[in-house]
Amino acid sequence: MSDQNENDYSKITQSSLFQELIQKKKNFIIPTTIFFFVFYFALPILTSYSTVLNTPAFGPISWAWVFAFAQFAMTWGLCLLYSNKAKSFDKIVEQIKKNGGETK
Repeated sequence: MSDQNENDYSKITQSSLFQELIQKKKNFIIPTTIFFFVFYFALPILTSYSTVLNTPAFGPISWAWVFAFAQFAMTWGLCLLYSNKAKSFDKIVEQIKKNGGETK
């Protein structure tokens, strides 16, 4: 990598727009990831160590099956949520590219 590219990258990473982008991504991704893991691992933990999901929800279908289906819905929902949120991240990236690392 040439010195010019390294200088440009250093300048970009130190810009306020880049710092804003990183902060906004962290503020979205970290809580979303925590929610995903808690929701995902709740099913095996609840079914292994309790009987709370064994009760019928709809006829012969137990809450365990409802929870399992909800995990698919949650995964698709988070995917759609991230796709929409990424549009705002992309706008900031375009501003960064346009400004070449200059501060706001």
